[in-house]
Amino acid sequence: MTEENKPFGIKQWAEDDRPREKLLLKGRHSLSDAELIAILIATGTKEESAVDLGKKILAAANNNLNDLAQLNIKDLKKIKGIGEAKAISIVAALELGRRRKNTATEEKPLLNNSKRIFETILPYLQDLPHEEFWVLLLNNRLQLLAAKRVSGGGITSTIVDPKIVFKMAIDHLASNIVLCHNHPSGNKQPSHADISITKKMIESGRMLEIAVVEHIIVAGDTYYSFADDGKMQ
Repeated sequence: MTEENKPFGIKQWAEDDRPREKLLLKGRHSLSDAELIAILIATGTKEESAVDLGKKILAAANNNLNDLAQLNIKDLKKIKGIGEAKAISIVAALELGRRRKNTATEEKPLLNNSKRIFETILPYLQDLPHEEFWVLLLNNRLQLLAAKRVSGGGITSTIVDPKIVFKMAIDHLASNIVLCHNHPSGNKQPSHADISITKKMIESGRMLEIAVVEHIIVAGDTYYSFADDGKMQ
C-alpha cells in the first residue's frame, strides 16, 4: 500500500485534534458523538478521517444515538468505509451502554421477610439430591446484591466455613447476609448442627459489623425460617 492510499488514521492528525488525546487532556465530556465513534473505529479511509466517518455513521442514523443503537452489523456495513470490524466495535459499544442503562434502572429485590427470601433462593436449591449452602448478600436496605454458593455436601450435611461467607460479604460490600441451605430429606426442622452454625455466624458477623438477619432451610416446596421462629438472637 502506498503512502497515498493508506487509511486516514488518527495518528496522522495534529496531536490536539486527536480524539484520544483530547479525551485524556480535557475529559470524555469534551468529545462529540462523532469523535467518540472515531475512537471506536480507530481509522478512517483514504478519503476521510475517522471523525468524518463518524459523522457519516451518525447521519445514517438521523444523528440520533437511539436510532444508531437499532442498526445491526449488516446495516452498518452498508455505510461506505465501514467494514465488519468497525461495525462490530460500534454494535458492541452500544450494547454495553444499553446493559449499563438496564443495570442502573433495575430495582434490586427487597428481601425483608422470609417468604421473599424463600422465593429468591428456591430456584437454586429446589430438587437437589444433596445439601448445598448458599448466602444472600444484602445492602443496608435489605436489597439483594448477590446470591453465592458457599459449599455442597452429602445427603445430610455440608461444611460451612465462616471465613468464606464473610469474605464474600466484604467483597460485595454487604451490610447484611442471609444464610440458606436445603434438606433433601424434606424435613424442614433445623438440626443441632444447623442451630450451632447459625449462632456461630451471628457472633462472627457482630465482630465484622455484618448482620446475619435470617437463615432459611429449604425442604421441597416449603421452608423453615430461623427469624420467624425467634432464633436469630
